[in-house]
Amino acid sequence: MDKHVNISNRQRRHKINLPELQSMAEKLFGQICRNLKDNPCHWLSKANVREIESRGQFSLVLVSDRKIRVLNKLWRGFDKATDVLSFPIDEEPPADEIPYELGEVIISIDTAKAQASELGHGIEREMAFLMVHGMLHVLGFDHDSKEDEKEMFARQRRILHSAGYKRM
Repeated sequence: MDKHVNISNRQRRHKINLPELQSMAEKLFGQICRNLKDNPCHWLSKANVREIESRGQFSLVLVSDRKIRVLNKLWRGFDKATDVLSFPIDEEPPADEIPYELGEVIISIDTAKAQASELGHGIEREMAFLMVHGMLHVLGFDHDSKEDEKEMFARQRRILHSAGYKRM
């Protein structure tokens, strides 16, 4: 399978280089799979990780602050824009050998650009961070407790570092 991330640009304010973003997303997907093989988590078996790597797919949707605010209110009850939302779909692969949807990651380009500026790094690094963060949420990682946060954030840093997206 060639593509593991299907990108849909649903905003019009910011120009997006889709081929570059696609390349970044595929690179990050590969690093996430490598990380899961090197540092397994208890809820994904080795067989699950192999299936994710071979035929799992994410949907990445780029939206405006206005749209993500509506989604955040609808699904999480927070009436405010956010940077990324994640919606898991299918952790278990279907029996047949077709690609399957792991979940959807929705990123607000408006918020991503603002955060990149606030943090003093480029939009590319911020997008990489948000993609990894969202994909890890889809795969079952969370940061509700201090222990979970420590593990998820350490995993994010390792993935971003190994993909060449270091924080300045």
